[in-house]
Parts: sequence; structure tokens; C-alpha cells
Amino acid sequence: MRKTLWTIFFVGLLVLAGFIYWRFYFVFGEGAKSGDLNFLVKKGYVFKTWEGKLIQSGLRSKSPNTVQSYDFDFSVTSDEIAQKMLSNQGKTFNLHYKEYMGALPWRGYSKYVVDSIISITDVPHSNY
Repeated sequence: MRKTLWTIFFVGLLVLAGFIYWRFYFVFGEGAKSGDLNFLVKKGYVFKTWEGKLIQSGLRSKSPNTVQSYDFDFSVTSDEIAQKMLSNQGKTFNLHYKEYMGALPWRGYSKYVVDSIISITDVPHSNY
């Protein structure tokens, strides 16, 4: 009886560890997004993380009376990448990101985590 309880305990522990890995550490998807950097801030009560928003080109409509831009909310774990983004504020970024199934407090508020900058270009100014 005691051996059966230990076996059930260890199997349950393995299932729990597998679920935690799948939910928070397994990379569900990765890709690139480009757009104008709207903001990048370091915030948090206990874990200070970099949180940002990229405004992508194009418009969408959720209802017939409203028009919105495409937003990409993301977190940045590297201070080096965040400082590079801050020093190039107002430019267009092409960012590589990883998508996780859930967010962790020390990784950021978003399930999208930017891990590198592919390119930075100046925003063309229109002459109106």
C-alpha cells in the first residue's frame, strides 16, 4: 500500500512538472513583428520588467463605427535590448519574439517576449 501511494505521488509530481513546463516554459510560437515603437517602460511591484507596445501599419475594425490600429504588446527580458530600444525611440523596429502559453512575473506581463532586434529604420516623414 505504501509503495502504491509513493508511485501515485511521484506520477502526480511528474504530471504537475510537465504541465508547468508546457504552460510557462515551452515556446508555443516565434516570429517577427515590425512597427513603430509606441512606448517602453520598466514597471512592476516586485519584479521590474520592461513592457512595450508596437504600433503596426494597417487598420482594423471591431465594429462598424470604430477603427483601430494593430497593437503588439510585449515584454523584454534583456536590459541591453531595452536600452537599445530606448535610445532609438521614434523609429521603426523589426523585432523577433517568442510566444509562451502563459506569463511569468519575472519575465513580464505579456506572453510575447522580445528576444532580439532584427532591424531599426528611421520613420519616413511626410511633407504636408
